[in-house]
Amino acid sequence: MKTLRSPLGRVLGYGPAKEGAVSHWWIQRLTSVALIPLTLWFVCSLLFLPSLDHATVLTWLSGNGTALLMVLFILTATRHSQLGIQVVIEDYVHSHGAKTITLVLITFLHILVAAAATFAVLKVAFGGVQ
Repeated sequence: MKTLRSPLGRVLGYGPAKEGAVSHWWIQRLTSVALIPLTLWFVCSLLFLPSLDHATVLTWLSGNGTALLMVLFILTATRHSQLGIQVVIEDYVHSHGAKTITLVLITFLHILVAAAATFAVLKVAFGGVQ
């Protein structure tokens, strides 16, 4: 079978993207599929609340099932976002130094957002917010 990969690429298992596995592509597809029901749940849950005032949303978010689904939604959405932005940076930032710094900053930013949002949901779920 004829291949377009270089001999060194075949030995190292690297493809044109300079990585051997399709894990990045696969994880992005899995997170996008997971986001479909999670987003539908989130939007429908908010639409069916009697009102969107602070007390109603806190009561809704303090439920165990709601808190769990919300944490899953947050973690999945931030990971999906990080993967998508990473692809854009890798494709359009050509300076190696700027690319590396930007990728590190974007990764830390996504971790910070995911941790802060998860902390907020857990604080509400465990009764830390009135």
